[in-house]
Amino acid sequence: MKGREIFKVEGDKITRLRRHCPKCGEGVFLGEHKNRVSCGKCGYTEFKGGSKETSKPIETEGKPAEPPK
Repeated sequence: MKGREIFKVEGDKITRLRRHCPKCGEGVFLGEHKNRVSCGKCGYTEFKGGSKETSKPIETEGKPAEPPK
């Protein structure tokens, strides 16, 4: 991934184009996908769309997803 995909430079201002992971903190960006944004480091996922609940558990190999609390 190139820096120009994450940052936008205008004169002497730098703007971040992607959000940071709320679990990992500053410096770890969320990856943009068609229907979700996710962290490659910790696996945090937020689904895009009209759902009231934005953060849902995801299924991993062979393990069922935990129900939302």
